Amino acid sequence: MKKSAIKKVVSFAAIVMTAGIFAGCSTAKTQTKGNTQTGNTVKIGVNMELSGAAAGYGNSQKQGIQLAAQQINKNGGINVNGKKKKIKLIIRDNKTSTTTSASVAAQLTNNDKVSAIVGPATTNAGTAEIPNITKAAVPSVSPSATDPNYTKQKNGKVQPYVFRACYQNNFQGGTAAKFMTNNLKAKRVAVYADNSSDYGTGLAKAFKKSFKGTIVDSQYFSEGDKDFNAVLTSFKSKKIDAIYVPGYYTEVGLIVKQARQNGINVPIVGSDGMADPKLAQIAGDKNASKVYYTTPFSDDVAKSNPTAVKFMNEYKAKYHADAPTFSALAYDSVYMIKSAIESEKSADSVKIAQGLAKIKDFDGVTGKITINKNHDPEKPIAIEQLTNGKVSNSFNIK
Repeated sequence: MKKSAIKKVVSFAAIVMTAGIFAGCSTAKTQTKGNTQTGNTVKIGVNMELSGAAAGYGNSQKQGIQLAAQQINKNGGINVNGKKKKIKLIIRDNKTSTTTSASVAAQLTNNDKVSAIVGPATTNAGTAEIPNITKAAVPSVSPSATDPNYTKQKNGKVQPYVFRACYQNNFQGGTAAKFMTNNLKAKRVAVYADNSSDYGTGLAKAFKKSFKGTIVDSQYFSEGDKDFNAVLTSFKSKKIDAIYVPGYYTEVGLIVKQARQNGINVPIVGSDGMADPKLAQIAGDKNASKVYYTTPFSDDVAKSNPTAVKFMNEYKAKYHADAPTFSALAYDSVYMIKSAIESEKSADSVKIAQGLAKIKDFDGVTGKITINKNHDPEKPIAIEQLTNGKVSNSFNIK
C-alpha cells in the first residue's frame, strides 16, 4: 500500500474513532443501566429448578411465588410512585443445571427484560446466574441459596445484585450444634454429609466448628447414592448419641430409613433441605421419628405471626395442602421485591436492587427480616421434630 493511501486510511479511521467517542458520550448520557419498566405491569422473572434433582424445592417455591403474585394483583398490584401495576411472572425451568440456569438468566434479563428475578433455589444454580444478572444490572432474590459466600465476590465485596431470603449455612449448622448439645444432650456425634455441593459440605464444616462434644466419625455421600448401609453400620459400632446429616430429602430420606432398619434409633438431625413432606414418604412414616431439622419456617411457630397465619390459610385454600418451608421463603421473596419497588418508587432494576439492600424489619411469613451489608437476611430460625412422619414439635432457637 502506498504512503498516500495509508495516510487516507489513517485519517478516515481517526474520523470514525472521533465520531465513535462523541457518539459514546451521547449514548452514555441517554442510556439507562439495567431494565426499565413501562406500561401497566412489572415483569418479574423466575429462574427455578422445576425439573431435575432439585425439582421438589423448585416446584414448591413456584407455588409460593404464584400465590404471592396472585394476592398482590388481586389487591390492585404494586404501588409504583402512585400508580398501581400488576405483576407479570415469566417462569423458566433451569432443570437443576448450572449451564441452563446461566442461560435462563440471560433470557430473562436480555430478552424478557424483567425488573427482578426470584430464584434459583440452590446455591450452585444461583451462582451460575450471577455473571449474567450482574452484567444486566438486574437483582435476584434466591429463596434458599444458603452457602455463606453466595452473596460475595471473590475479593470479599458484596455482589451488588444478589440477595437471599434464607439464612447462611454457618448460622444453620451452628444452630444444629447448639440444639444437639443443649436440647438433645448429645456428647458423641457422627457426621454424614452430602459432598455433591457447597450446601452439604458447608453445613458440615459449620457444625463441626460449633459442636462442643466429640465428633466420633465424619463421612460423606453423593447426590444419587442409594445404599448407605456400610457407613451406618460403622456408626452403630461407635456408641453415638446422634447423627448430623446435612443434605437434601432425596438422600436423607433413605439414610433415615436404612438407619432405622439397622437398629439405629438415635436422633437424626439435619438441615432445611429435609423440610419437605417427601422426606417421610421416602423414609416411611414409622421410620421418620426422632428426626429434627433446622428451618426458617415452622407452622407451629408461625401461628403467633398474623402474616404467616394469613399465608398458611390462603396457601391451603389454593393448593389444598399445608404450606411447606420453601413455598414460604419464595412467597417472602416476591414481597421483598414489592417492598423494594414501593420504597424506591420505581420498578427499574437498579432501583430495586437499592431498595432490597435497604430492607429493615420487613414483616415476612418467615419472620421479621432485615437485609444486612452482605445482602443476607437477619431473621429467626426454628427446629422441627418429626414423629411418625409428622411434625410433632418445634423449637424456636435464639
